[in-house]
Amino acid sequence: MTDRIDDLDRQIIDLLSEDARLSNRKIAGELGYTEGTVRSRVKRLEEENFIRFTAVTNMAHLDRPQLAYVGIHAEQGQIKKVAERVAKLPEINGVIILLGRFDILAIGLFEGLSEVHRVASNQILDMEGVRLVETTVAVDVVKYNNRLAKIILT
Repeated sequence: MTDRIDDLDRQIIDLLSEDARLSNRKIAGELGYTEGTVRSRVKRLEEENFIRFTAVTNMAHLDRPQLAYVGIHAEQGQIKKVAERVAKLPEINGVIILLGRFDILAIGLFEGLSEVHRVASNQILDMEGVRLVETTVAVDVVKYNNRLAKIILT
């Protein structure tokens, strides 16, 4: 297992982050390497969890998309456990432990306000170790980068 990536790996990642459906042949042609070299690099990057291919929901195709953030205050000493429980909820797409106003931030894309309320008030607030839940709901999305998870490796 390699714990570092080189310039070719970074170039491949950059191209795939723009269009994950690019063929190895097209990447090879653009970067000036053989298809076999690119194929083996992509395979290694996947196996070593540097990259992952996944489908991303396009909010424009949902009937009533509701992007919501749930700020959670948890009991000290319970923050990690609460975050792990929240992460298991199928409606929640991201869970982040924070320094600042909240201990935990949960992010979800919901079908409407009633679903936001159900998850925040009826599921998260009822969890052991949760003291307070505050939701923030997006009213208009000016820009949403579905490649938000892209990490530039140096």
